[in-house]
Amino acid sequence: MDMQLFKSYIHFMSLGSGSSGNCYYLATDTSCILIDAGIGIRVIKKRFRENGLKMGNIQAVFITHDHGDHIKAVGHLATDEHIPIYATSKTFSGMNRNKYMKKELDSSHIRIINKEEPLQLGDFRITCFEVPHDGTDNVGYSIDVNDKNFAFLTDLGHISEKAAHYISLADYLVLESNYDETMLRTGSYPELLKQRIAGTNGHMCNRDTAEYIANHFPKKLKYLWLCHLSKDNNRPELAYHTMETALKEKNIQIGKDLYVIPLERTTPSKMYLLE
Repeated sequence: MDMQLFKSYIHFMSLGSGSSGNCYYLATDTSCILIDAGIGIRVIKKRFRENGLKMGNIQAVFITHDHGDHIKAVGHLATDEHIPIYATSKTFSGMNRNKYMKKELDSSHIRIINKEEPLQLGDFRITCFEVPHDGTDNVGYSIDVNDKNFAFLTDLGHISEKAAHYISLADYLVLESNYDETMLRTGSYPELLKQRIAGTNGHMCNRDTAEYIANHFPKKLKYLWLCHLSKDNNRPELAYHTMETALKEKNIQIGKDLYVIPLERTTPSKMYLLE
């Protein structure tokens, strides 16, 4: 009998990635969560219908920070779909003050998590950890499942020591590659906004992300998704080429040593089935 029929897979899909909204789907045969819910609730439901997924299977939403492009649909998911929302206490405080929160969270939907205190939810062992960004409170997620590790670092200005530790554990990694330095420098953004984006608590540029991965290549890494690409200051082909060039200099070959996929801003990715 073919044992492949009984293999358990990790299911991953980006529903949206960028300043217009971020939302990531992660599931096994028996467990299902979202990381962030920064796209519209109608879009989330549409993406689920298109892929034969059921909203009722979502067991929790885990929030990275309180910026609008990460929390837009949180109120609807909690109050209309009765899905618990997990975040740090400071993040919840920031969310309550955010104009993008169209529906207030009832206390019954709030689940407070603490940095570096793992919790078990179904098949997932989930640890949040601090990352350098300018939200009220900011975390990445390290998720152990099926003897593999899945890490999400969607918004950060630089790779801190803490972030580096969790990146090093990853088999599968979603990591920010927000902007191309030349496009940002010569673009139309106000100078203060340019400084905020390029600051140590802002966002990662293509070059910094690529050089970090090339110089500190995680020994188990098989898939790298480049996330949160800027609409005005980046292009998927630029992010990919910058990563490819940096990896080649270290004799790391895309397609052999790992797969690199830039995520589209408003177009969902395919559903990845990962061992």
